[in-house]
Amino acid sequence: MASRSRLSQAQAAWLLLTPFLATYALFLVYPFFRGVWISLHDWNLLAVAFNPDAKEFVGTRNYERVMWGKDITWSLFNAPILQTLGLVGLVLSVFLRRMNRLSRFNAIALGIVSVLLVFLPGFHPGEGGRWYDRRFWPTVGNTLVFVAFAVPGVTISALLLAAALNRETRAMGALRTLFFLSQVLSVTVVTLIWQIMFSPRQGLIANITETLGGTPINWLTDQQFAMAAIVIATVWWSLGIAMILFLAGLQDISKDIYEAAALDNARGWKAFWFITLPNLTRTISVVVILQIILHFQVFGQAHLMTQGGPNDSTQVLVRYIYQTGFRDSELGRASAMAVFLFLIMGSFSIIQFVIGREKG
Repeated sequence: MASRSRLSQAQAAWLLLTPFLATYALFLVYPFFRGVWISLHDWNLLAVAFNPDAKEFVGTRNYERVMWGKDITWSLFNAPILQTLGLVGLVLSVFLRRMNRLSRFNAIALGIVSVLLVFLPGFHPGEGGRWYDRRFWPTVGNTLVFVAFAVPGVTISALLLAAALNRETRAMGALRTLFFLSQVLSVTVVTLIWQIMFSPRQGLIANITETLGGTPINWLTDQQFAMAAIVIATVWWSLGIAMILFLAGLQDISKDIYEAAALDNARGWKAFWFITLPNLTRTISVVVILQIILHFQVFGQAHLMTQGGPNDSTQVLVRYIYQTGFRDSELGRASAMAVFLFLIMGSFSIIQFVIGREKG
């Protein structure tokens, strides 16, 4: 009887991986390199659709047009909110590292992010200077502001919720499900809910404000409150996954540690500060990085709730890329901005990967 041929373990692995790798390369890897190639061309979407030879290779000119300008200078506190957050983060990275509250890598990662927050927003046109794309860097600044408020909001809220719901009772199980439900809603449903909530005439917030004797705020049309409205809606929408990750981290902490601490009167907030937080350091790092990557891609909330207004105060990077590519048909310039966004998210993905290896 002829012996049956058998696949080696490596051959079997490649055979099983081939369909996934082919799909991944076709729908992710190829479009990415195609996007980089388009970013090096003067590529009008409509013109190339009718005449494939209408594109022109321009090298890095799109990147220069988008990201730079004439007589650009740098100064401290050009963007006070972002640069102050960066300075605070830099001080925290040094302080928490010296107190052994952060690992060396996490402290370096926080320091790098903080330096970028101080450094990048400081660029601005000098006297007689101008940006070549006057909307790009303000849009990046809006995106950074959104991320700077949404990420801590989601992280802190999810952590406190997880700590409160970390009990094995039916009521806690029902509440976990209730708080997670917002995660499964589409962005259209979420924005519709919060448009009603923020309505100055019939919204719940306006009714409460009037009951307390105040004047309702036009959240979505007031430049001072529009970004805050988007952040609030996003925090409510994004709580679910972060809460589940924190619950998993909390359940990994041995109860014996809390029992030993209780003998030394370390209960409540003391136990939370000195036991829970140190044991959740890596979980917090992973949640923060995942939220940063996610929220840099914000689009639907700004597009549906405020349409980027008022006065571009809630215009975010993905929405600007969308408008540049599909409304203005400048696909080369839009691709250059998309590559810039990819580099930002890729940097945080590398940080997440290294943190995962460190945890392993």
